[in-house]
Amino acid sequence: MKRTVTPHRPPNARWRPQPSAVGAVALACLVTGLLYVAVQVKALYADHFQQRYASLVLEAVARADNARLAASFARRAARAARPPGRAASSAASSADPNINANANYQQALDQLKARVAELDALIGSSPIPAPRLPQNDATAASFDDLQHALAATAEYWHARTDAISADVRRRTLRVASVLAVLTVVVAGALLAALVVFARRHRRLAGLTYEFRHAAHHDAMTGLPNRRQLLARLDQIAVSGAPGKCGLLYVDLDGFKQVNDTHGHSVGDAFLVAVAQRFRQSLRPGDLVARMGGDEFAALVLGFGSDTELAAIATRLMNCVGDADAQMGLGLVRASVGIATFPDRVADHRLLVAAADGAMYDVKRHGKNGYAFVSHPVPPA
Repeated sequence: MKRTVTPHRPPNARWRPQPSAVGAVALACLVTGLLYVAVQVKALYADHFQQRYASLVLEAVARADNARLAASFARRAARAARPPGRAASSAASSADPNINANANYQQALDQLKARVAELDALIGSSPIPAPRLPQNDATAASFDDLQHALAATAEYWHARTDAISADVRRRTLRVASVLAVLTVVVAGALLAALVVFARRHRRLAGLTYEFRHAAHHDAMTGLPNRRQLLARLDQIAVSGAPGKCGLLYVDLDGFKQVNDTHGHSVGDAFLVAVAQRFRQSLRPGDLVARMGGDEFAALVLGFGSDTELAAIATRLMNCVGDADAQMGLGLVRASVGIATFPDRVADHRLLVAAADGAMYDVKRHGKNGYAFVSHPVPPA
């Protein structure tokens, strides 16, 4: 019987890995590293989005708190405008300043409710589970309760932002550690991932700019809106810039007839034409804004005298007349109210309301003209 001899491996022989095994291990390491990096990059992008959203919520909280302060300020002004023991019948007089104070207070309350509703809707749409505003704080019934609710909301979202930032730092450290091990293997893949992330970041930055631009500009005319005008007034008051500033509030007389007679498309084209003429008629440092509907406002800085403001008001009225003549309407003119800070109006927050009141004085006396604030407006 023939015996089969099995060769024995020498004791000192070493096992050498096969190229296929090395390739398989390298491929497994590469795939594992790439998957890990992809997961972390995706999480970083999600954290980046959450940070953006938290910033939007904090901005909404700040706007709601500003509206609360304005409403509280208007309430004190309304109470101060009513003398003790005054009869209710006298309060109904059209010349009673208490009516204006109450109207301003009601307008501030409506603005506050809108800001609180906007904030609550934003929190409700959050991709992060977040506590909603209490139902009893959804109105301005209690300014103190609303203040506490807004403070608690801001504190929660600040803490959430800090937590997200810490998570971003931890994930970034993990990605750096993996990339240090797989530098040679994943160089190309890392470059591709960075390109994708850069594109997404640029897209997000572009969207953020578009959102901010849309929040501070009128969509139809491209002019700054009421929010940007009020922000500029706040900047002027905070900076304490020397000199006076004037606000010209412009209302288009007869514009409703344009929409009723020629249609809203012609009315929109007329507003765009007037906005372009307004922008061209002012100096580069001045600001013209669309306040809404057929109302505009021009903020003039560093003027010399009332004569200069009157000339600017005349130019604005001529802009309206020229646009009306160019389009062959024969319907639209302008009434302009002028208020100046700090000589006629001591509080910049009342500048728009004072100019609006002067504009309505023009309308009551025949329209198609301009008028200055007749009586100085003290700080509220």
